[in-house]
Amino acid sequence: MTRRFMLQATVAAAALIALPAMAEEQVHLGVSIPAATHSFMGGVNYWTEQAKKDLEAAHPDLKITVKTAANATEQADQLRDLSTVSKINALVVFPFESAALTKPVADVKDKGAYITVVDRGLTDPSIQDAYVSGDNTAFGRIPAEYIAKELGGKGNVVALRGIATTLDNERMGAFEDVLKQHPDITLLDAQYANWNRDDAYKVTQDFLTRFKEIDAFWAADDDMAFGAIRAIDQADRKDIKIIFGGAGAKDMVKVILDGSDPRIQANVSYSPKFIYDAIKMTAEARLKGERLPENNIIPSVLIDKDNAKDFYFPDSPF
Repeated sequence: MTRRFMLQATVAAAALIALPAMAEEQVHLGVSIPAATHSFMGGVNYWTEQAKKDLEAAHPDLKITVKTAANATEQADQLRDLSTVSKINALVVFPFESAALTKPVADVKDKGAYITVVDRGLTDPSIQDAYVSGDNTAFGRIPAEYIAKELGGKGNVVALRGIATTLDNERMGAFEDVLKQHPDITLLDAQYANWNRDDAYKVTQDFLTRFKEIDAFWAADDDMAFGAIRAIDQADRKDIKIIFGGAGAKDMVKVILDGSDPRIQANVSYSPKFIYDAIKMTAEARLKGERLPENNIIPSVLIDKDNAKDFYFPDSPF
């Protein structure tokens, strides 16, 4: 299945559940997302603006207000403004951090807004009406299975984590669960690199200094993988056989297609377009006075030489 097909299938499968109440005369939907601090989030910002443009044109009774935040504190302030100043009656929120945004989202909920949480879950999921995400368990499991197979069940691995969020915990937990099945594979260390190339570069430099034999790098995001590659190449480390990122960034998929780096043979899908789908599903449901299913999970699959062409979108910002 291609990524495009899976996204369409997921949206189609998310059948709406009717609410007894009538819809508002106008739906004022707030969208709160992190700023484009790295390329994946650039994709999220791109698809958010596309959703606003497409949906407002299609629905005269829909208004969408988008706020982007550089950190959790700013996002909390923006959520307060969306609720008290803009007076939204529905919210699609991609939390900058899980714990820090749980109470601010709860405050919006308490004022009567319908809440759809995207990707990075809240620490109290009872606050949300719906959740939309990629499959973070598969996102961690698939790289671990690939690495274990390619290493023949034996070797040293390091990992670059994202930001302390529920989705990062899901990815890391799934990755570790697979490695536990291979006692001859050692996870030397796993450190946060904040889904950021420069941070990943610095963390990787530390890994390379401390560990003289590393067989595989796993980065829970392609931006971090590119930062790691820069540090590895500068150090001229020849021991590293596998570099496995995630989310199917176009530059990474192109490497797989071209076969230009033998260390990079696979990736795992996780498209930023899910924000478009979350906004569309939420807006159209509220316009009908309906609600979404509680959980809407978009599958993640292995990207390799055989199917990379289906995941390569050169015009995308990610």
